[in-house]
Amino acid sequence: MSALTTRLHGQRDPAVAVDPKRAARRRGLIRGLRLSGVQLFCFVVSAGFFALPLVYMLLQAFKNNLDFLQDPTGLPKHWTLSNFSAAWTQGDFATEMVNSLIYAVVPDVITLVLGVFLAFPISRGWFKHSNVLYAFFVFSGFLPAGLIPLFIEAQKLGLYDNRLGYLTLTSLAGAGFFFFVGYIKTIPRELDEAAAMDGCGYLRFIFTIIIPQMKPALATFAVFGFVASWNNLILPLIMLTDSSLWPVTRGLYSFFGEHGSQWPLIAAATMIVAAPILVVFALLQRYLVEGVAGGAATGTAGVGNAPVAAAAAEE
Repeated sequence: MSALTTRLHGQRDPAVAVDPKRAARRRGLIRGLRLSGVQLFCFVVSAGFFALPLVYMLLQAFKNNLDFLQDPTGLPKHWTLSNFSAAWTQGDFATEMVNSLIYAVVPDVITLVLGVFLAFPISRGWFKHSNVLYAFFVFSGFLPAGLIPLFIEAQKLGLYDNRLGYLTLTSLAGAGFFFFVGYIKTIPRELDEAAAMDGCGYLRFIFTIIIPQMKPALATFAVFGFVASWNNLILPLIMLTDSSLWPVTRGLYSFFGEHGSQWPLIAAATMIVAAPILVVFALLQRYLVEGVAGGAATGTAGVGNAPVAAAAAEE
């Protein structure tokens, strides 16, 4: 078995004994995650406060305009689905959904991959003054977004009002880079040495070793990046004037001018725009909780200790 494979899977080798201290810490963590009665009550109340606006908006989407004017807060008297079909047609959501998926997925993937490739050499300190460069990136994250310079730059470079230009402008954000630097530091350097001994190239090492070890972190920032791109309204308002390039947020914004008094129609359009976000959260909530609540750090503990255990077994 190669050195890299041994170091990656050494913790699964039956010859390597399970650390009783680590097992005790894991059992203590599981017990700590169990909700008490008070914690469960607080969780239900908090979830209710967050869910009530969505439930209210969903109920209003099933009303006709007359029922809403007669009773804006009550249950629908005459349930109807016509608001959803009308909102889908009038808002041209079929085209805008495709545009929003492109604007959300492509920059998200590019940003995550570039963030890993930028964070890895800085976290390993492969060149001089890497801390200074890292501090520069951290400082740049606190600077306000300059929409006017960005607008002028987009016009001068031919990036204004076209799909490729908009993707270029939104694919260079590095919010996850700061977290990735600290996360990669928890991945043991022995993996780098083992990969070099096995003749593993740099690109192959990043894509087959580092990125799989960072799944919780990547999933967490993928969700955040997707939501931020999907909900982005200011940049499409400034950079996209062609209605065929509009995302769903730009199409939803047009409802407040054309159908400002038809609140059930606006509620249906809002639920259509919010539905993909709810689906993403439902599918990736496990990874989101792991990355945010500390599951990612717990998951990397075994990876970090694996090379030590493997080295001890080899000796």
